[in-house]
Amino acid sequence: MVPIANMTKQSILNVKYVLMDIDDTITNEGKLPSDAYAALWQLAERGFHVIPVTGRPAGWCDLIARQWPVAAVVGENGALVFWEELGVIKRLYHPNAVDNGHPVLQRVRERILREVPGTRLASDQFARMFDLAFDFREEEPRLPLSDAVRMRGICEEEGAVAKISSIHVNVWMGDYSKLSMVTQWLHRTYSYEDGKKRDSVLFFGDSPNDEPMFSHFPLTVGVANILQYGHLMTHLPKYVTESDGGHGFSEGVTRLLSLL
Repeated sequence: MVPIANMTKQSILNVKYVLMDIDDTITNEGKLPSDAYAALWQLAERGFHVIPVTGRPAGWCDLIARQWPVAAVVGENGALVFWEELGVIKRLYHPNAVDNGHPVLQRVRERILREVPGTRLASDQFARMFDLAFDFREEEPRLPLSDAVRMRGICEEEGAVAKISSIHVNVWMGDYSKLSMVTQWLHRTYSYEDGKKRDSVLFFGDSPNDEPMFSHFPLTVGVANILQYGHLMTHLPKYVTESDGGHGFSEGVTRLLSLL
């Protein structure tokens, strides 16, 4: 990773789509700071297609699609995408997404709650359609990262897919990811050709569940707090900001817009 100040005008000439994780990428301590929200508006007003790509649930995505300056929002780590079209909310679900009542997920739930003391389902679980989210750092008691790694191991032992974010361990059945839904939706909506247009995407992230995006797109930015997860990741972003979370996102957007 190199400092965001090293980003060049040449590298961003083809950027049309600015994608970002939400928690601890555009937020700080669970809140969306004013400079980060302003940065979303600045991007939209300059003609970029703004697309949050998050592990947050369907219920959150419905609100974001309605109220934020976004072209779409990808949620539940790629299970779905919501967007507004002519005043109507549209929804697309990944063909491989499986309802979160799947028996494997129920076994995972029972094991994690029994074997990892202090863990619990995330408080936004009621708004989810396809995954289970286990909270290890969003609310008290805050658990060590080692507990999140342990939870991921249990999920994988049971045959489920699991990803660690900065606050949750998300687990689901079905072969999909943030990346697979992003590329599917961009192709469907904008005739995006992945093999030819990867340099048209700029992605901001902060944690291991963003790794598929970091490995795929050449133009990626990690906000500074990504440094705490480096030992869990094989693919890191190209650039890193000086500031954490939403302030780092704002820093990155300021750099991008200064090069136009």
